[in-house]
Amino acid sequence: MKEIRFFYNPDAQNGELPDEEAVHAVRVLRLVEGDEIFLMDGKGYFYNAVITEASKKYCRYRILSKNEEPKSWKGHIHVAVAPTKNIDRIEWFAEKATEIGIDELSFINCQFSERRVVKNERIEKILVSAMKQSRKPILPVLNSLVDFDKFIQNDFKGRKYICHCYDNNLPLLKDILLTGTDKPQKPDEEILVMIGPEGDFSIDEVRKAEQAGFVSVSLGKSRLRTETAALVAAHIMHLSMET
Repeated sequence: MKEIRFFYNPDAQNGELPDEEAVHAVRVLRLVEGDEIFLMDGKGYFYNAVITEASKKYCRYRILSKNEEPKSWKGHIHVAVAPTKNIDRIEWFAEKATEIGIDELSFINCQFSERRVVKNERIEKILVSAMKQSRKPILPVLNSLVDFDKFIQNDFKGRKYICHCYDNNLPLLKDILLTGTDKPQKPDEEILVMIGPEGDFSIDEVRKAEQAGFVSVSLGKSRLRTETAALVAAHIMHLSMET
């Protein structure tokens, strides 16, 4: 069976692979004129194409067909997380969350944050790689790091939750979303969940979030690391919104 080769091009119909993808196609995979490739634009479309020109500087192609690939989930899944001191851990989360399927990823700078700088270029490459590997039709929107106070004042549509460990009697996110104990979901609804840093959100941040309309929730009895909690939240949201 011939290997299927996927490449990312946000402007797929322009007929030429981006530089990095072209290098991979020509120099690494050694593709040549006449070889078949598949493209994804990260916006819900896949393309079947054939290479028409291949050199060390470029790789051009002709599109044979274009197909829309619906998401396997409805609505808009948005995870906001405080980046971990060890950036490898948050990069791992970004990769796995993309494989599961999310629409948007935000980084928040909190009172107890141990990392206050994130290089989005590196995270973007990880998202693209995970999207291609998992054959997801959507590349998550990646937002730059923003201060907590500013983030919670954004006009988010749909439901918004903040996970923290200050109250042992908080409702479980899985019960709210999977059993509908909060309220029925709308097909195109946005769900946003915030995950704090290694030292959790401060109690003042929790109160500010609640005043801004966020609902406090728990992910369960286990005490989870930041990146694990963020992935659990992403998975719960995905399960609750699967088509």
